[in-house]
Amino acid sequence: MDVATDSALLASELRLILGRLIRRMRSEGRIPIAQLAVLGRLDRGGPATVSALATAECVRPQSMSQTVSELEADGLVTRRPDPTDRRQLLVELTDAGNATLADERRHREGWLARAIAEDLSPAERRSLEAALEPLRRLADD
Repeated sequence: MDVATDSALLASELRLILGRLIRRMRSEGRIPIAQLAVLGRLDRGGPATVSALATAECVRPQSMSQTVSELEADGLVTRRPDPTDRRQLLVELTDAGNATLADERRHREGWLARAIAEDLSPAERRSLEAALEPLRRLADD
């Protein structure tokens, strides 16, 4: 096999495995992934408009508006006027949103940490650790 074929097979296998791992992590969660993504984005990037959130998450503004409304109804986010453009509303995390996000991260990461500790040998854990940097570079490109 040539390098292009090897790369294509590796890409296919990686896509399948990562997809399964992500679905498994989603199933371990207690709040919908779309809501978790918004909470996480607000945590990392600070307050944002619904439009900016929709663009960042690659969803329609109407879908993001619905997600934000659900989060707001649960007291996890609030909306306030943008101080630089009073026509815009900024969505921001509430204290309850921060706490919910931290709890959900601990829960999901706890499952993954337990799986790594219990299901992988020390050599497999070292291999996984060695793969993190190349995976990070792929994700950042």
